[in-house]
Amino acid sequence: MMNESLSQALNDQLNFELYSAHVYLAIAAYCSGESLDGFANFFIVQAEEERFHAMKMYKFLNDRSKRATLTGMETPNNEYSSILEAFEHAYLHEQEVTRRIYHLSDLALNDREHATMQFLKWFIDEQVEEESMFDSIINKLKRIDKDSNAFFMLDAEFAARTFVPPTNA
Repeated sequence: MMNESLSQALNDQLNFELYSAHVYLAIAAYCSGESLDGFANFFIVQAEEERFHAMKMYKFLNDRSKRATLTGMETPNNEYSSILEAFEHAYLHEQEVTRRIYHLSDLALNDREHATMQFLKWFIDEQVEEESMFDSIINKLKRIDKDSNAFFMLDAEFAARTFVPPTNA
């Protein structure tokens, strides 16, 4: 049986996932303002993924007879000096998500809450992918100049990105 402190920590993470969607929509708005629609689409898709993560937590809490509770959120950063800075901000944000998921996993392990430990394994694997993706994009952005063809090819590539809910979720 899940205790209240673990339930509250999962609720906190559910809300942080919604905040993450807000962060990525703010970055998308910055990209749109710079007429970089592909980069904007990248972050819109990222926001959809974060909402999907929040709903996984919502459903898990309900399945465990715990109530999901929503809270307010702080205003995300809306201004960046460059696309590189926006991606670096997103990467740091994903590292914070990873830290938080690890903390949840530690709580579940300490409580011997096996169902929650199994549930969180999906998120741990997801965070490895997220951090790797952002790290790779940052490395690419550092190698190319905003005025180069490679930059606009990357923008075009991101324009084609879509969100497809994982089948293993």
